[in-house]
Amino acid sequence: MRLLALCVLLAAAVPGQAGEPAAKARLHELRGKPAIVNFWATWCVPCQAEMPALVELEKTYGAKVQFVAASLDDKKTRDKVPEFLEKYHATFPVWYGVTADDLDDLKLGEAVPATLFLDRDGRAVFRILGQARSEEVEARLKWLAGDRTVPKPEPLVKHLEK
Repeated sequence: MRLLALCVLLAAAVPGQAGEPAAKARLHELRGKPAIVNFWATWCVPCQAEMPALVELEKTYGAKVQFVAASLDDKKTRDKVPEFLEKYHATFPVWYGVTADDLDDLKLGEAVPATLFLDRDGRAVFRILGQARSEEVEARLKWLAGDRTVPKPEPLVKHLEK
């Protein structure tokens, strides 16, 4: 089932080289390899809690699944992103300038963290709203990486405070 159109523009900028303008990133650029896009912010406590697990999972699944960190940090907090990534030893690409509207367009709710899983054709197949548990992420990564010995995980997990 197609949850989202492949050509959704994610209003995120990939940092350019020094002095170069940042380029717009699009979800369809991830086509060809399954992907996990984690939406987060430096000020988000649950984001801080889940980042170490994502970094560890990237070590195991990074050869088969593209990892992307999509930051909702605005102009006031964007300068904290490099320190955050260094603290958690995150080496995957980071998209800057993501907004709550992008989350809404992607059916990811209104808050971070949120995680989107795309198959190799760019179709959204899984979403986790709220702080992802390591085992939930890993089950979806296994399935995306081609392990069909495990049952297909549920397409939507919600861990949102009420």
